[in-house]
Amino acid sequence: MFLLLPFDSLIVNLLGISLTVLFTLLLVFIIVPAVFGVSFGIRKLYMKTLLKIFAWATLRMERGAKEKNHQLYKPYTNGIIAKDPTSLEEEIKEIRRSGSNKALDKTPEFELSDIFYFCRKGMETIMDDEVTKRFSAEELESWNLLSRTNYNFQYISLRLTILWGLGVLIRYCFLLPLRIALAFTGISLLVAGTTVVGYLPSGRKNRPRNGGICVANHTSPIDVIILASDGYYAMVGQVHGGLMGVIQRAMVKACPHVWFERSEVKDRHLVAKRLTEHVQDKSKLPILIFPEGTCINNTSVMMFKKGSFEIGATVYPVAIKYDPQFGDAFWNSSKYGMVTYLLRMMTSWAIVCSVWYLPPMTREKEEDAVQFANRVKSAIARQGGLVDLLWDGGLKREKVKDTFKEEQQKLYSKMIVGNHEDRSRS
Repeated sequence: MFLLLPFDSLIVNLLGISLTVLFTLLLVFIIVPAVFGVSFGIRKLYMKTLLKIFAWATLRMERGAKEKNHQLYKPYTNGIIAKDPTSLEEEIKEIRRSGSNKALDKTPEFELSDIFYFCRKGMETIMDDEVTKRFSAEELESWNLLSRTNYNFQYISLRLTILWGLGVLIRYCFLLPLRIALAFTGISLLVAGTTVVGYLPSGRKNRPRNGGICVANHTSPIDVIILASDGYYAMVGQVHGGLMGVIQRAMVKACPHVWFERSEVKDRHLVAKRLTEHVQDKSKLPILIFPEGTCINNTSVMMFKKGSFEIGATVYPVAIKYDPQFGDAFWNSSKYGMVTYLLRMMTSWAIVCSVWYLPPMTREKEEDAVQFANRVKSAIARQGGLVDLLWDGGLKREKVKDTFKEEQQKLYSKMIVGNHEDRSRS
């Protein structure tokens, strides 16, 4: 028993020294440089090294697959249907020109070729649904040694397997503890800092700002952290308990945010009233909102909810685009919980993203809230190189509304009637 005591003390001392060294490294090389905006060039070197390793791993995988006669999967492609961006009207006209050689009748008649367009679109939807795939992880052309981002992950060679295993050790034994320590330090500093700011005189609470709303596309919960690291915003969200509740209460001490109780979230009039009152106070920070209402997989921008565009405030669009080569930032909330998602994030190679701040936009006189929202969404999609979709992100958990089906049916009916009228006049 007495022989074990010195050994226990040695372990405690080593653990204390390790934690002290780790915290010192965090403070010297990460926290302090970040505060003063200083970079040692380590991140750029790290990214370049990773890209070279990924390129080698991809070439080795393709060569190994060719040697073993394995067919590699290519993302967002299939060997049955190649999508054609031809419009509905052009598609129908082409089908009529090529599918019917009989004389033109003077009276409108239904032709069997009229259904070919929707037959083709139905097959395209089954093979490559442009909505559903926005709610799953983005598939990469190259392999980044993370098995979850490439369907070609399989045994190719011993060297490639050893490299993958070495990557697992680095990500779980070095990067994960480092990021957990950094997250713990950051949250502690956030709670302590906002608490101190809350006791400062009101004149230094925040600088006077013009009331406005910052809107951005939504891929990950860390979108808020990325934008908050470059500016100051008032957050909008539901009141939570636990650790999130502690953070929310600490944030309110530093500046006013808009938090709603669970029973208030679905009350559109109450939400609009609270947001309007906030933006009308020019001394308050601009509100940060993600109008899609859910996370999309970093490839597209889906329908913006019109609520935040009905207030009449100036809108400041922001486009966010993550680099999937280093890690998948998309949160598939229907598949992974928050703890699992954070573990996946902290064991990725890095989180790299580009942020564009677009010129402010205001609602025009003859423009309704939906048109204004679509105009802002198009600007964000264009700047971020994202696909601009009209579909509602709520389809992630809900069925397609009947109104969408009726709109497509009306559009098709108009095209058919219009084509028959053209034929009758000719």
